[in-house]
Amino acid sequence: MENPRYHNEYGWRSSNPGRVLSNALRRFEDRVMQLMVTAGYAETRRTHVNLTRHLDLEGTRITDLAKRAAMTNAAMSELIDQCVVLGLVARAADPKDKRARIVQFTSKGYLWLSAFGRSVNQAEDEMAQLMGVQMMPAVLDSLASYAAGTDKTETEPA
Repeated sequence: MENPRYHNEYGWRSSNPGRVLSNALRRFEDRVMQLMVTAGYAETRRTHVNLTRHLDLEGTRITDLAKRAAMTNAAMSELIDQCVVLGLVARAADPKDKRARIVQFTSKGYLWLSAFGRSVNQAEDEMAQLMGVQMMPAVLDSLASYAAGTDKTETEPA
């Protein structure tokens, strides 16, 4: 059965869930980064968030960061280098394995992380105002369930 949202053979390209989610993510992250500029962090880019969102507060091995971000070690190392120059993170010897390196937030990095959290909160509040405050919990729960690979209809009684 053909989906009525797709007006022609290739209509699915612009209105499928992946495209809609991608566009929503871009809009949300662009707003967060605008707020970060206002907070005094104009030097950071969305690409840097791909490192910081996967970095544990106590530090994380480079190989684990790359795996979490679905990047090569070389690409992750480049992001780390950029964030080291910005003063957000530092490399240190892994206390469990002296051959390995871990990445940790610096003091400036923790300040950046706090500002980022405030920016995310504000962007989420703005999103809720546009979508409807009552809808946000259901949207977030549904997306989290989907991302986790679970289907609520399988776990909830009919």
